[in-house]
Amino acid sequence: MFIDKFNPLEDDMIQVMDENGNIVNPDFCPDVSDEDILTLYKTMRKARAIDSIALSLQRQGRLLTYASNLGQEAAQVGSGYALKKSDWAVPAFRELGMWLIKGWPVEKIFQYWYGNEWGSHFGEEIRLLPIAVPIASQLQHAVGIGMAARFRGDDDVVMAYSGEGGTSQGDFHEALNFAAVFNTPNVFFIQNNHYAISVPLSRQTASRNIATKALGYGMPGVLVDGNDVFAVLAASREAVQYARESGPVLIEAFTFRMGPHTTSDDPTKYRSDEEVRLWQRKDPIMRLEKYLMKENLMTEDAMKSMTESLEQDVMDAYKSIEHTSDTGIEEIFSYHFENLTPQLKEQLEDYQAFLKGASHAE
Repeated sequence: MFIDKFNPLEDDMIQVMDENGNIVNPDFCPDVSDEDILTLYKTMRKARAIDSIALSLQRQGRLLTYASNLGQEAAQVGSGYALKKSDWAVPAFRELGMWLIKGWPVEKIFQYWYGNEWGSHFGEEIRLLPIAVPIASQLQHAVGIGMAARFRGDDDVVMAYSGEGGTSQGDFHEALNFAAVFNTPNVFFIQNNHYAISVPLSRQTASRNIATKALGYGMPGVLVDGNDVFAVLAASREAVQYARESGPVLIEAFTFRMGPHTTSDDPTKYRSDEEVRLWQRKDPIMRLEKYLMKENLMTEDAMKSMTESLEQDVMDAYKSIEHTSDTGIEEIFSYHFENLTPQLKEQLEDYQAFLKGASHAE
C-alpha cells in the first residue's frame, strides 16, 4: 500500500494534483473514470452552492446558526467517495460534501439548520449518524459502531470526522486508544483547517502534524493534501481497505477553513486577510476545474451553467422546508433510547397530564 511510503514524521504529504490542475504524482492517482471525476466535481460544486446560500439565508434571519464548509469540499467529498454504501460515516458538524455523497437530501440538510430535528432523520438505508456538536464525542460513538461490526462479523468500515481542535479532547485519545487495542475497523478523518474557532494550529498541538499522533496509538497515520480531491480519494480508499482488513488508521487532511467557524464568528479578529488570500489560491474547486479544462472534460460555459442550475435546485430545496420548524414536544422523548428510562417516562407522563388538564380547562 502506498500509504506506507509516506512518513508523517518527515512531513511527507500525499499529493496527486497541484494547484494548477496538473497531475504531479500519477503513480498515486486513484483509478477513476471520467464519470467519477465529473460526479466528484458536481458534488463539490453542489456543496459550495448549499454553503453560500445557507450563509446568505442565515444573514437574512431565515436559518439558525450555520457552520461554513468553504474550502473543505475536496476533503469531504473525496473521503466520502471512498466508502461503500454499507459503510458508516460519523460526522461532526462540518462535513457537507460527505453528507451529500452518503445521500443526505438537501431538503433534510436545510431542515436541520432551520431548527427542525426531523432533518436528522435519514432512514435506515443511509448509514450516517446525525450531526454531533460536542467536540470529538462522535469519535467514541464511531468506535462503538466499529466494535459492534467486529462482534457481528460484518464487513463494515466506520469513518469518523473531526477537526484538528477535536484532537485536543480526551475523547480523541480514548477513541483512538480503544480502536487500536481492540483492532476496530475505523478510519479517523481529521480535517486540519488550521483554526478551531479562534485557536490556531500552533496553539492546538506541539506535534509535527496531526498524522503523527496515530503512531503513538499503534496505527498508521497519513498526511494528505486536503485540497486535492484525487489525493484525498486515493488515501481514503487505501485507509478504508486497511481498516476493513486490518484495523484503525488516521488521515490528516491538510486544508483551510476559508469562511467563519460559524455564522456567529468573526474570523477577521484572529487571522489576516493575507493568510486567507494565500489559501484562496489553493481553492480545491478551482484546482479541479483547471484539471477538467485541461483534460477537455468541461468548458467554462458548462461549469457556469452547472453552477447556476445547482444554485436554483438548492434554493428550491430550501423553499420546500421553509416555515416547517414546528416539532411536537413529545418528540423530545422519542429518539434517545429504544425504551424510555423511568425518569424520562415520568417526565413524559407529567407533560401528557399537563396537556390533558389544560384541555379540560378550556
